[in-house]
Amino acid sequence: MATTSRRLLLWGPRILGILVSLFIGIFALDAFSQGAPFFAALPDFLVHLIPSFVLLAVVGTSWRSEWIGGLVFIGLALLYALTMAGGHLDWMLVISGPLMVVGALFMWSWHRRREGHAS
Repeated sequence: MATTSRRLLLWGPRILGILVSLFIGIFALDAFSQGAPFFAALPDFLVHLIPSFVLLAVVGTSWRSEWIGGLVFIGLALLYALTMAGGHLDWMLVISGPLMVVGALFMWSWHRRREGHAS
């Protein structure tokens, strides 16, 4: 594999995983839309950020063990699609789609790295 594509495959899932967690974190801003004062809404905001923190922890764990990121991101994509989307295809695509892509990239990266060590 060429050096550029090897780097892209190495860094792609990590960067996209961070971006997906930031994207999920944007939904936490909904805590401030209820008209409550800033300091009253802050605890709700922090609670809504928990999924983003979990995704960041998964990216951190997957930095060396890509298979963990692959399984967790794909598992979360399927879990959301089956339980939370509630028949809304658009919700499923917006949330599960990026999670599935990042999981697939982590699995591909892991497979390529294993393949490189075996030769």
